[in-house]
Amino acid sequence: MRKSNIFLGYVFLLLVGCIATLVDTTHRQHWAVSDVESGTALVRQFGLTDLALFTEARYTRHLSQSDLHSAFQDHPVALEHFPSGSLLLPPQRMQ
Repeated sequence: MRKSNIFLGYVFLLLVGCIATLVDTTHRQHWAVSDVESGTALVRQFGLTDLALFTEARYTRHLSQSDLHSAFQDHPVALEHFPSGSLLLPPQRMQ
């Protein structure tokens, strides 16, 4: 077997893999749109409120429903216990 035949076989396999990836992407986009539509219907049906951004601390779950001092519930100079608290900016009124 010549090296060129091995190379052409390898190129053919890569081409088939690329085509399979493109086909999979189009199918996943279709499924994603239907998932978003079903999620929107679920929110309307049950009247759900805010999105829970983080699951760890109660003051990072729903930013619109947290009180100002819950992050410092241990004492005012307490270190941040949860990583999500460092990802959130303080409210505009406090900047």
